[in-house]
Amino acid sequence: MIFKTSPRLLREANCGILRTLARQDPRIVVLDADLMNSSGFSEFKKEFPGRAFDCGIQEANMTGVAGGLSSMGMIPVIHSFASFASRRMTDQVFMSGVYAGQNIKILGTDPGAANAANGGTHMALDDTGIMRSLPGITIVSPSDEVMLAGILPQIIFTPGVFYVRLVRKTNTLIYDSGASFTLGKAHTVREGKDLTIFAEGAIMVPEALRAAELLEREGISARVVDMFTLKPLDSGAVLAAARETGAVLTAENHSILNGLGSAVAEVLAENRLALPFCRIGFKDTCGENGSLDYIMEKYGIGAAHIAAAGKRLAAGKNPLLQL
Repeated sequence: MIFKTSPRLLREANCGILRTLARQDPRIVVLDADLMNSSGFSEFKKEFPGRAFDCGIQEANMTGVAGGLSSMGMIPVIHSFASFASRRMTDQVFMSGVYAGQNIKILGTDPGAANAANGGTHMALDDTGIMRSLPGITIVSPSDEVMLAGILPQIIFTPGVFYVRLVRKTNTLIYDSGASFTLGKAHTVREGKDLTIFAEGAIMVPEALRAAELLEREGISARVVDMFTLKPLDSGAVLAAARETGAVLTAENHSILNGLGSAVAEVLAENRLALPFCRIGFKDTCGENGSLDYIMEKYGIGAAHIAAAGKRLAAGKNPLLQL
């Protein structure tokens, strides 16, 4: 499947949208942990030097600073790599953000396989699970620039703690300009009747669409749903897909433990829906250094693996569809 591309990377799009919003609202400030070039926030600092703060390699302290700024009426957007924005900052996110009732927007970049070039220490395969356990937090995984343009204003101007999983260096476009999105509501990217693939983020939604094309060649019609809000999950979309297609597959750039797959499984179990179900994602493992293609293949999360799982599910639902 061939996708359109944007002339700018997703981190550049993110900074551009933030700068537009900051011109309209002086409360918006950004904080970074010695990664302004990586995040793209250096351009924000050039335009708003008094509203951009490099806190150094002190992610936990940065979160406390953000809590203080929020308590004074500011809207702080803070950034680090997803591995640090989740594991290293968890206590401060809870104490200075969630428990204190503050208004903090956390940008965790290059989650999962997106940071494979930096090795297993930097691959956040657990960030959604960590953040998902914190009460009241909203978790968002945007798929492309068009979606980011639609949901970032909602994130900024909705009070509360948000965690955003952003792949920095992709420019793949899934959606046409002007497409609309609502936080908390899944977005159907492709219709299908034999099974549903729930995917998240800028890596896995394109892979899910490629998998749906592979399945179509096998005579299997796969619905692809972009579950870009991971918490709160759109349980209505899960139930509708389960009842309409009879088989459900999740595809995530994260461990299959405590992420999208777990959240969808909870909805199915709590509503007593027994149907063919499978989770595609990293198993109970750590990451490693390598190219994105290498990681996708070794850990079994690419389009071919999604399609193979979808074929098994469809066959389990309908004996006439042979493996």
